[in-house]
Amino acid sequence: MNRNSHSSGTQGYAEQAEVLIPQYESIPFTKRHEAALHLLPTAPSRILDIGAGTGVDAAWFADQGHSVLAVEPTAEFRIAAMRLHPSPLIEWLDDVLPGLDAVLSRRERFDVVMLSAVWMHLDEEERRAGVPRLVSLLALEGLLLLSLRHGPIPAGRRMFEVSGDETIELARRHGLKAVLNTQTGSLLPGNAAADVTWTRLAFQREN
Repeated sequence: MNRNSHSSGTQGYAEQAEVLIPQYESIPFTKRHEAALHLLPTAPSRILDIGAGTGVDAAWFADQGHSVLAVEPTAEFRIAAMRLHPSPLIEWLDDVLPGLDAVLSRRERFDVVMLSAVWMHLDEEERRAGVPRLVSLLALEGLLLLSLRHGPIPAGRRMFEVSGDETIELARRHGLKAVLNTQTGSLLPGNAAADVTWTRLAFQREN
């Protein structure tokens, strides 16, 4: 079975893209990722943004002088992102977790691997399959950034309740240690009203 086919993890996004794109664009990078800003590299680095959505994060990294491989399986987001955030420092790629076959075939390593609001779309088997692939993409001193959504699941989406503790333990089994583990509220008013919260995690290789 091809685990890398565009499937259930992206369910509901293409249909809701028109509504979601302005929502995603409304929250600046520095607000969404405030808890992790101190961990990010300042020298020009190589960034892998998995599930890059409308490109807000990729564009911020490019503005800082980093080069970004932005991975997004939903065509509606990818096309909008290229229009909204054109940059010679961003390359867009159609690929999906847990396989990441197209990314892995490039044989690159990245200083930052980012999964913003992505991980909870994968079931347990997919999460177990995905972690070793993510680790293989990290540079020696690389940083893996990951956020988990908690709360009511929007209609039409495929999402799982994934705890920070489970994610930290899974990462530990593959040689990563947590360097950030914090909880934040939602920045979108509708989600905040529904008590949606986020766990924000960052990992580096164990020395």
